[in-house]
Amino acid sequence: MNTEDAASRRAASINPPSGLTPDASRNISSALTALLADVFALYIKTKNFHWHISGPHFRDYHLLLDEQGDQLFGITDDIAERVRKIGGTTLRSIGQVGRLQRILDNDADYVTPQDMLAELRDDNKQLAMSMRETHGLCDEQGDVATASVLENWIDETERRVWFLFGASRQE
Repeated sequence: MNTEDAASRRAASINPPSGLTPDASRNISSALTALLADVFALYIKTKNFHWHISGPHFRDYHLLLDEQGDQLFGITDDIAERVRKIGGTTLRSIGQVGRLQRILDNDADYVTPQDMLAELRDDNKQLAMSMRETHGLCDEQGDVATASVLENWIDETERRVWFLFGASRQE
């Protein structure tokens, strides 16, 4: 291989042919990367509350939040790989997560169990809203594959909201 061939290969696009326009790929990738930052932020918050929950319903809440944290972490790779499949780049650092996340952190030394459940419920509702907005973008750009997986993630998110709502109701 000569120097010209090597330079040409390095300059060639590494983006797979997704069938989307460059603008669609860029816009959807950007939306998914912000969504990924939110999922990571919500995962960390869910695990934070999982580790620090206390009270008479400790075991039930502890297990619920562990399950929900696992579910959130479980979609991170799927989101990032979807970005790559359509030719985008995604998160590279915790710092980038911090810059892009829309889910607020909670660094408080103590949060009541009821406040934990309510905050996570609201955060999951916000995540579902962001997923719906991304779904709308996918519909506009003709990205049916991303729209399809978003529908499953929205359903999972709505289930988390439902469980958190049910667990947080006063007796």
